[in-house]
Amino acid sequence: MRQRIVTGVLAALFFLTMLAAGSQWYALLIIVLAVIAYQEFVRLNGAKAREPASLVGFAGILYLVVPWNVMFGWPVPPQQTVVWLLMFLFFALTVFSQNRTSIDKIALLFIGVVYIGVGFHYMIYTRWMTDGLFWTLLLFGCIWLTDVGAYFFGKLLGKHLLWPSISPKKTVEGAVGGVVISVATAVVFAAIRPELISWTEAIAIGVIVSVLGQLGDLIQSAYKRVRNIKDSGTILPGHGGILDRTDSWIIVFPFVHLLGLLPQ
Repeated sequence: MRQRIVTGVLAALFFLTMLAAGSQWYALLIIVLAVIAYQEFVRLNGAKAREPASLVGFAGILYLVVPWNVMFGWPVPPQQTVVWLLMFLFFALTVFSQNRTSIDKIALLFIGVVYIGVGFHYMIYTRWMTDGLFWTLLLFGCIWLTDVGAYFFGKLLGKHLLWPSISPKKTVEGAVGGVVISVATAVVFAAIRPELISWTEAIAIGVIVSVLGQLGDLIQSAYKRVRNIKDSGTILPGHGGILDRTDSWIIVFPFVHLLGLLPQ
């Protein structure tokens, strides 16, 4: 537990420092995290990082995550165009490898590109918005304090298991507690900057972020159970891998934009 706490505090301080340092520093950190997360996903699915299919996946991650036009002024094709081209390249590999690269493998690696690439893309996109620091801190605050609330409410009040076949320790009471704390967090942000977000908007964001974040965590837990592993990696002592720590982020950030909950 001590190692977990120390790692968590140091990682959080470093992350928040990069977030506050500016959009470009934060973007560099997110790009690195995305590449590591995809490498974990590749290994989790029994592939090797240097094989052609994985390299196509890494190229897709870099395209989707790096804000080429904002950081470098490079014109880039629309995401849907590149996603289709990635799909084409993955399929072409099955032909050129004479099926040594299987359909099953490219399907999983392609899903990983979309899952991780789009998720991390919106983390950078949010920071680059007008008042992006505020919106990014709001979302991360709701995500992280959902975890805190779920843990303590679950410890104190937890009696009914939420989904024991996927995550045997999570409880309904903990999940509800996470939502309550997330809403309270969002309301505090609304009180700090009422010109940016109303109370009703804050409540909606608090509920949706908490529910989506907990679902994102369950998605990764379910996937790891299928693969019969505990953690996606070992880069964070006591916490596992990058995917283990960002599973909620990957779902929350795209969804709040798709739902139009943040200013466009």
